[in-house]
Parts: sequence; structure tokens; C-alpha cells
Amino acid sequence: MGNIILFALLAAVFYYIFKSYSRYEAFDKQVYQEVSTDYESLKHSDLGLFVALCAKVAKADGRVDSLEAELIKLMLDDVSAVFDEPQKTREILKQIFNEEKDRTDNIEQIARDFATALRRHKQQQVQFMGFLIQLAFVDGEVSPNEEEILKLIAESLAFDPNIYHKLFDQFEQMHTQREASTATSLEDAYKTLGVSENDDMTTIKKAYRKLVKQYHPDIIKAQGKSEEYLQEATAKTQQINEAYELIKKSRGD
Repeated sequence: MGNIILFALLAAVFYYIFKSYSRYEAFDKQVYQEVSTDYESLKHSDLGLFVALCAKVAKADGRVDSLEAELIKLMLDDVSAVFDEPQKTREILKQIFNEEKDRTDNIEQIARDFATALRRHKQQQVQFMGFLIQLAFVDGEVSPNEEEILKLIAESLAFDPNIYHKLFDQFEQMHTQREASTATSLEDAYKTLGVSENDDMTTIKKAYRKLVKQYHPDIIKAQGKSEEYLQEATAKTQQINEAYELIKKSRGD
């Protein structure tokens, strides 16, 4: 029962973020279809700047965690889908991510450019900032470097401190509740992923990725789905992530 309540709390916040972000993409889909899918145009677009900021947060603690990588992958799939050439767009956005993840000298400038791009869309700033905070929390905890970069981005965006702390506290509270809840057993973790303790990590990783892709309430494809569906999918995604992390830790990965 405790895990069910926890998943419901997680779903409530995640659903708000994805639902809001989904509305933004739906509103601007025609605009993005008119954006040229070349490197320079995408790099200086709001989505290109957002991907660059995602790279800063994901690499803040020295490496891109597997769960962070999965969330980034889903995000790139979704935002690329609104362009006329989704595959080409995705490759360019991925290139931007890889170029920016190891740079720390331009965070403030990118955040200011991003703020300028969204100067008339304050609500969208909240949605994107929520995604960045979620990205930092997806592996279970926020490192000091991740928190420092999040604060630097928020300050450069001239983001409302009260809204920032409210978003951050929501995810921090969920993490605390998860830590205090009854831990999933290793046996349950294998069952959740549909694998055996005799399977190697390559097989387990493939099963994990397949399930995440199946249940993740992604940004574009979630449009038109009911609130109940999105809540259940988000809860299931969290359960899958926890099971995968438990198996990895048990094997010393």
C-alpha cells in the first residue's frame, strides 16, 4: 500500500509537468515545422538551447547516469517529432547535447539566451525548469554540482525563486518519501522487468529499455490520453526505474 501511495504522489507531479509540456508542444507544432532543420538554426532555437541546458544538468556530477540518459533519449525523440525531418533533427539535437555536456563556461549565456527566446512565455519557462529539476532527481538524488547548476540556470533565467523552490521541494519530498518507504525486494525487481537473476546485464538492460519505452508518458505521444492513463504510466515507469537500479546495485554496477 505504501508504494501505491508513493507512486500516486510521483504521478501527480510528473503528470503536471508532462501535461503542461505537451500543451506547449501542441501549440507550437506548426511553428517548429517551419524552422529550418540545420545545425545553426536549431542550436539557437529555444529547443536547441533547452537541450544544451539539459546537457549541463545531466553531466553536472561527472557522468550521464543511465536513467538520465533514458530520459534524455525520450525527450529527444519527442521534441524531434514536431519537425518535418525528425531523424535529422534528432541527430542535430543529439550533437548539440554531446557538444555542450562537457562545457561549463557558457551556462549563464545559454540560460540568458533561453530566457530571451521564451520572454513572452513565462509558463513555458516553468515547464522547462520543471523538466531540468526532474532530470537532476531521476537517478534518486541531486548532487551538489547539479544543484549549483540548477540554481545558476534559474538565476540566469531570472526565474521566480519561490516557484523554483516549490518545484525543487516537490521532487525532494518525493525522494525522501521513496527512501523512507519499504524497499522493493530483489526478487520483485526481477519480476517487474520480466527477467531472471540468471540473465546477464545486457539482457536485463534491453528488457528495461523496452519497458521504459512502453510505459513512459512521453511528451508528444501522451496527447489525447486520459489523466488516469498518464498517472498509471508514470507510476509504472518509476517502478521500472527503481527495479533496474536495485538490480544494478546488487551486481555492483
